[in-house]
Amino acid sequence: MQYVNLGQTGLKVSRLCLGMMTYGTSAWREWVLNEAESRPFIRRALELGINFFDTADMYSIGVSEEVLGRALRDYARRDRVVIATKVFNAMSDDPNDRGLSRKHIRHAIDNSLRRLGTDYVDLYQIHRFDPETPIEETMEALNNVIRAGKALYIGASSMYAWQFARMQQTAEAHGWSRFVSMQNHYNLIYREEEREMIPLCRDQGVAIIPWSPLARGFLAGNRTADRGGETARSLTDGYAHEMYYDANDFAIVDRLVEVAGRLGYKPAQVALAWMLHKPDITAPIIGASKMHHLEELVAALEITLAADEIALLEEPYRPHPILGHV
Repeated sequence: MQYVNLGQTGLKVSRLCLGMMTYGTSAWREWVLNEAESRPFIRRALELGINFFDTADMYSIGVSEEVLGRALRDYARRDRVVIATKVFNAMSDDPNDRGLSRKHIRHAIDNSLRRLGTDYVDLYQIHRFDPETPIEETMEALNNVIRAGKALYIGASSMYAWQFARMQQTAEAHGWSRFVSMQNHYNLIYREEEREMIPLCRDQGVAIIPWSPLARGFLAGNRTADRGGETARSLTDGYAHEMYYDANDFAIVDRLVEVAGRLGYKPAQVALAWMLHKPDITAPIIGASKMHHLEELVAALEITLAADEIALLEEPYRPHPILGHV
């Protein structure tokens, strides 16, 4: 395993982060693994050298945090792992149990810490931009979370670059903590982040930890236009059909399958290797519901792509509408 700094902080994270959306309870999404099925993946990730785990309060409506917290207490020392979670999405029908208000952030961090069974998280992230709450209120509330010792750093996720820049500027103007990371939607099929967000993060020294580096499994190369792939998630994931499945998306996958076949690797491995070759990327957030998928993705760290191979993979890309900000 390789380790890198999280942006301009001194925090060392594994080059791959294990995303926890797949682990929690199938009562939330039918493709989610229950706790007994989830724990072996967390344990194997630790054995493979992954020290970075990303969850969110909304995943399985809190159960994902509970599963992660119990597993890490059993399999690791708290000071040896980096725990990231997120806040924004509705956790109940209560109108104040969502968004980025001072009130919600104050209660949400305490609830996340309770579920995780820890007194702090390493990275506390806003899951989306909240247009209904003043930026000053959100940034001051996040700064208070850090001052209270409940988080070491704060991060953000998908939004427009101008929104991210305004939030950073607001924090800097008041002497509050700034975001150290951006968890954005980025993969071989969806590269719109290369236009503004990635250059902004490069300029500001912000870590980039993309979500869905394999396009919700689409880059495994086994999808067809009329159905999903081979896994329960691919067969029931309506959100993936909203995000991908355009004719150009299939053209990109065809090229990926071609290049992967030449190199003797799985398409998903080459798609991840392509991302790992991007100098601005810190740690893609991977997910796996089959153990051999997890091991194959870690093995992708050793794949070297030549410049002409990268060019072949990128050539079919066409501009996309903005996807993933809501």
